[in-house]
Amino acid sequence: MSAQRICIAGASGRMGRTLIGLLRQDPRQVLSAALEVEGSPALGSDAGAGLGFEAGVVVAADVAAALAVSDVLIDFTRPAGTLAHLAACQRAGCAAVVGTTGFSADERARLQAFGQHIPLVFAPNFSVGVNLMLDLVATAARVLQEGYDIEIIEAHHRHKVDAPSGTALRIGEVIADAVGRSLADCAVYGREGLTGERAPSTIGFATVRGGDIVGDHTALFAGIGERIEITHKASSRDTFARGALRAAEFLRGRAPGWYGMGDVLGLGADRQCPA
Repeated sequence: MSAQRICIAGASGRMGRTLIGLLRQDPRQVLSAALEVEGSPALGSDAGAGLGFEAGVVVAADVAAALAVSDVLIDFTRPAGTLAHLAACQRAGCAAVVGTTGFSADERARLQAFGQHIPLVFAPNFSVGVNLMLDLVATAARVLQEGYDIEIIEAHHRHKVDAPSGTALRIGEVIADAVGRSLADCAVYGREGLTGERAPSTIGFATVRGGDIVGDHTALFAGIGERIEITHKASSRDTFARGALRAAEFLRGRAPGWYGMGDVLGLGADRQCPA
C-alpha cells in the first residue's frame, strides 16, 4: 500500500507544525505539500524548519500546485481560507479533513455542500476522547433531561479567536438533539445583570480564555442534591493532530460524502455531524 500524500494548510501555525511533526512518524502517510498565505514569513522555507528536521517540502502559497501532488488536504485555518481551499479540492478531486471552527450559518451550508463532491471529514474537535464524550453526554442528556440544568463550560488559550468553541457548540447540539430541542432556540451564551431565574429548558455556555490552555470542556448536569460532570481536558495538540491523521487515513479510497469523527471511530453521536 502506497503512502497517502498529505497537504497541510496553515503549515506554520500551531496545528500545522504539530501535524508536520507527527507525519514524520507515520509510515502510512507522507507530507506532500505545505501551504501558507501570501506574505507569510514562512514562505520559501522548509516545512520542518524549527521542528528539528528537514521535511524536504517547501512552504508555498500555490494551492492548485499543492493539491496536484496530494491525496488529502488537512485544514485548521480560518473559515474564508478553508472554503477557498475546499473549492480548489473540488477542482482537483482531492479529499479533505477540516478542523476549522467559527463558521457563520451561510459558511456552514457552503462547507457541508462540498461533501457532495469530495470525501470530507469535518469535526470541531478531532480528539478521540472528545468524540467519545459526545456519546456519553447524549446518554446523560436522555436520562437527565427532567430536573437537571445543563451548562457547558469551555476554556482555551488566549489566542483563540472564536467563542464558544466549536467543540462546546457541538456538545450543545448533541445534548439538544438527544432531548428533542433545537440549540438555536434554547442556548444562552452569556449572563449579566438581573437575568431572572434560570429557564429549565435552556442550555447555558460559559467561556474562559487565558494562557496556554489547550482545551477543556465540561458538560454539567446540575440537579437538586447532586450534579454530574462529564469533562475532557487536552494537555497537548498532539491528540487533535493524531485524530486528524486518523481521519485522513479513513478517507483513503472513500466515496464523496460528508463524514464526522463518529464515522471515523464507529461511534454514534457524531455520525451526522453538522458544521
